[in-house]
Amino acid sequence: MEGGGGTLSEIHQSAKKLLLRSRDGLERLERLEYSAAAGAAFSGADSELSFAVKKDITQIQTLCVEMDRLWRSIAAKPQRDLWKRKVEQIAEEAESLRASLDKYNLRNQKRMREANERTELLGRANGDSAHVLRIYDEEAQALQSVRSSSRELENANALGEAILSSIHGQRERLKSAHRKALDILNTVGISNSVLRLIERRNRVDQWIKYAGMLLTVVFLFAFIMWRH
Repeated sequence: MEGGGGTLSEIHQSAKKLLLRSRDGLERLERLEYSAAAGAAFSGADSELSFAVKKDITQIQTLCVEMDRLWRSIAAKPQRDLWKRKVEQIAEEAESLRASLDKYNLRNQKRMREANERTELLGRANGDSAHVLRIYDEEAQALQSVRSSSRELENANALGEAILSSIHGQRERLKSAHRKALDILNTVGISNSVLRLIERRNRVDQWIKYAGMLLTVVFLFAFIMWRH
């Protein structure tokens, strides 16, 4: 019997080849899934292989529809029953492969969703860590600023104490200079009094000297006149 795509036997051979390729592809997907569970990263080849297996299974089911139409056209009942069992076997295997592929796709979607959630959580954790570190840096900078301000206040306080000490020393020196000046003024005042006293004594001595000379002259003149 022949159909639009060949004889029943040819279509059956094509379906069997597709079954073998689909089964091999599904086994490769399961091995990749095991590797991913062990820590390997998911790659684009996984999705491409899954799509290829799905395409092959769909083609097998299309061929089963064609074979189902052809075996029903066989006149001999024994041969018709034989092809019925063969087509049903291909269809059951194709359906089993599709169910296995669907389960794989569900597990793979779950794995990808969990990986995305872990990535999101890690990103959030990193963001929280960065936020904590930023707060810590701000607090450290504030503490450093406080310490710097404290040191500046201590330096200003020390400078103020030094200025006050210097002013106090200058005040003491001014007091000492003032006392020395008063002592010098007092000494000068005493010296002036002594000088004035000496000057008066000198003037008195001069008057006495002049008076003695005058009296001597008068006495000599009187004596000379008395002798004549």
